[in-house]
Amino acid sequence: MERKSLLDLEKWKNKADRKPLILHGARQVGKTWILKEFGRRTYKNVAYINFEANTRMAALFASSLDTQRLLAGLRIEAGFPIEPGTTLIIFDEVQENPRALTALKYFAENAPEYHIVAAGSLLGIAMHGGASFPVGKVEFLNLYPLSFQEFLWALGEKPLAELISGGDWPMMDMFRDKLVEYLKYYYCVGGMPEPVSQFAGSKDLTKTRDIQNQLLKAYDQDFSKYAEPSIVPRIRAVWGSIPSQLAREQRKFTYGLVREGARARDYEIAIQWLCDAGLLNKVYRISKPNIPLRAYQEGNAFKLFMVDTGLLAAHARIPLKTLLEGSDLFEEAKGALTEQYVAQELRLRDDFNVCYWSSDTSQAEVDFIVQHADSIYPIEVKASENLQSKSLKAYRDKFNPPRSYRVSLSPYREESWLTNLPLYGLFGLRTRQ
Repeated sequence: MERKSLLDLEKWKNKADRKPLILHGARQVGKTWILKEFGRRTYKNVAYINFEANTRMAALFASSLDTQRLLAGLRIEAGFPIEPGTTLIIFDEVQENPRALTALKYFAENAPEYHIVAAGSLLGIAMHGGASFPVGKVEFLNLYPLSFQEFLWALGEKPLAELISGGDWPMMDMFRDKLVEYLKYYYCVGGMPEPVSQFAGSKDLTKTRDIQNQLLKAYDQDFSKYAEPSIVPRIRAVWGSIPSQLAREQRKFTYGLVREGARARDYEIAIQWLCDAGLLNKVYRISKPNIPLRAYQEGNAFKLFMVDTGLLAAHARIPLKTLLEGSDLFEEAKGALTEQYVAQELRLRDDFNVCYWSSDTSQAEVDFIVQHADSIYPIEVKASENLQSKSLKAYRDKFNPPRSYRVSLSPYREESWLTNLPLYGLFGLRTRQ
């Protein structure tokens, strides 16, 4: 399985001013695999240290954080010499040992020649909870589910994967039927590595759905294992409401769908916990599209997307038959999976700041507003080939963006003020004046 993040890891390795790296990502998104694979491909040795239920490492880091002393203990644990530059040191499930996070500071200051990466299933929770490590002494990399292009790679469709990133829109249109078929499979399977691997090997969506349901159960168990007992019911309530939140015409998060009469102060900590765990992605409403976009976010108005489109389909219990037959996917799911897919793809772009816009009267809404460099672009999402764009036109008339984008099942097309991108070609989005 190929991941683009392997290239990011190689860039980190080759940096002259490299610091210890912290890899963020939701549970089962493939952090351990990618770090081991990266080590296997680019290092002579890999010293893999798992902190979960590891009493020896707990004792080692509980006392002095002297770098040379720690390295001596790590060598004994690994069972072979740890050499600078040729050995990758992996701290896995590092949230189980906050002192190991703190130690990264001392490795950066006293032993920068050693290559160290840290990861953990709920590392975001550990850091939000106050684990002591100084920003400026570590680097960060986010790992997300496989993109649609990576999904095609995993299924052995490398030529199609390269096609959707090459900008050859006429060629893409020639293979439209095949690309739409794979897009529907991606909506069902998503990008979590285990379901993708299962589907790539068996093409059995029923088995894939079983794995997705197991992942959802594991997440539910994490709520009670890692969250404060007082907020666990609220976390479960927010998590359970996500399918109904996204099924609505206006997808702004509504507390009343969690519980009748619910207020923001009752659930904001639960929402933050789920975001810190990497399970939810919060996209804020903006009042007006000015630079920097982040300055115009409204903290009390937002959409919540799940980490993965396949998990959303499983969580919502959308029948697989409904997803695959004809255009029912886009009609029965009422666009929820389509907007989830677009949010998921946009999140992969480090050069994008992503929000959404709606009018003060809520009569018009543009699904995503993207800041790229010093320009801001609206993106409207259409689940099918219905190309009416009333909200996008209202936005254009009000704010006069340099370019507007619509993603749909229709082929690529340039108009005077609008570019239509096919959903399967979203990876080819290149903003421009």
